[in-house]
Amino acid sequence: MVAAASRKTVKKHRDDRALRSSSVVQWEKKMSNNCATALLVYTMMQIFFVLSFIETKGMSIAPYFGLVLLVAVIVPFCRKYEKRWQDIANSGLSEQSLAARFRRDQVTLWILALGLPFVFVAIIKIIGAIF
Repeated sequence: MVAAASRKTVKKHRDDRALRSSSVVQWEKKMSNNCATALLVYTMMQIFFVLSFIETKGMSIAPYFGLVLLVAVIVPFCRKYEKRWQDIANSGLSEQSLAARFRRDQVTLWILALGLPFVFVAIIKIIGAIF
């Protein structure tokens, strides 16, 4: 009888803990997923979109090195974002405050991921027109 009661208590405790952990938003994990997805989209846009614009006659290999450089620069940026969100998530801020910061950072991340390839194409086109 005592064993059955303690098993019910343990089961109830586990259920309560699972319910609490499932209802809490893991902001750092959400930002990590956003960074990974944005990095993939950014890299794919660099490969397919940007390469189609810079493949012209008379162009040097410099734009290709620029592509490699831009992809290499964005990786540490995304890692810093993830690290920042690990710190913010553990800071004890309210859920509303975290949600507002998350949305702002998420929008910034995606604007950069989607906008930088277009900026790079514009720079290459300007340089190509000058020289």
